[in-house]
Amino acid sequence: MGCQPSLLLDITSHVETRWCHGYSEMLNVVSGKARGEVSMSAKNGSIKLVAGNSNPTLAQEISNWLKVPQTRAIVRRFADMEIFVEIQENVRGSDVFIIQSTSFPANDHLMELLIITDALRRASARRITAVIPYFGYARQDRKVGSRSPITAKLVANMITHAGVDRVMTLDLHAGQIQGFFDIPTDNLYASPVMVRDIKERFDLSNVMVVSPDVGGVVRARGLAKRINTPLAIIDKRRERAGDSEVMNVIGDCAGFTCILIDDLVDSGGTLVNAADALLANGAKDVYAYITHGVLSGGAAARITGSRLKELVITDSIQPTEAVRKAANIRTLSIGPLIAEAIGRTASEESVSSLFD
Repeated sequence: MGCQPSLLLDITSHVETRWCHGYSEMLNVVSGKARGEVSMSAKNGSIKLVAGNSNPTLAQEISNWLKVPQTRAIVRRFADMEIFVEIQENVRGSDVFIIQSTSFPANDHLMELLIITDALRRASARRITAVIPYFGYARQDRKVGSRSPITAKLVANMITHAGVDRVMTLDLHAGQIQGFFDIPTDNLYASPVMVRDIKERFDLSNVMVVSPDVGGVVRARGLAKRINTPLAIIDKRRERAGDSEVMNVIGDCAGFTCILIDDLVDSGGTLVNAADALLANGAKDVYAYITHGVLSGGAAARITGSRLKELVITDSIQPTEAVRKAANIRTLSIGPLIAEAIGRTASEESVSSLFD
């Protein structure tokens, strides 16, 4: 027996009403309070920090400063030393920051960075920023011979093609390396951290800033301007890599406490020779403020045995045991500065205003 037309119309109308009411509730959930909660949750969890093995101490300090826990990830080696990476949390749609210096062993840490980037890209991260406090291979930024490579450009290409969307680094050896990347690149400066430390420890009326070579004059002049002190320059001739001969001191440093400023110290030979030259020209004491303490080989012992009063470096590179034990080497933390830059990048605020 079929339903009467009026009854069938009532049933259909009732079903449509209930369906429409349910659909309306679903829309309210998505577009109303529930949607707001989901959106807020995504916003709160949008910053992800992933750390390689190059500098876990700095990564943890950045994590603590931002109050954002590090994303669980495995970065380990197979038996034949191939690198294996597994991201153990959901990063889909997240703004991910990889904290990884390409310091010693440079090739291993560079490969970790590339493989972590690939893992995040395949996990659908919304944006990947490579935070590279120390950018290795930066010293090979031009052809120095007929058939020599420009390795800094090669490494920039590798990082870009791996899937990095933005690079954040600290005191590049040469500023033009920013142009080697075809993606946004922020070159941070350690000078605010150094300026604060210098003002706390020295009588600025008796301080002279010194560039250990002609190439570093712009960096040294910038610091001298910030603390309003005179500037001197060391004229040197480098006979071969890792060895230098100081030729002349440009400027009268007699009676001053001299502060050498540079972006990195590797073998330490330049600093030791510069300190000797400054003291021979009447300097009272010689200190050095260097951003990246590469300090390879016996550099720490060379600095300890030199006439340099103190070498101050940042923790852009994790200090070795020899560096930590050296009596006249001190480390400044760069974590808060990098953390602030990460926070500003994530919220689309100005980073350059940190250094105005």
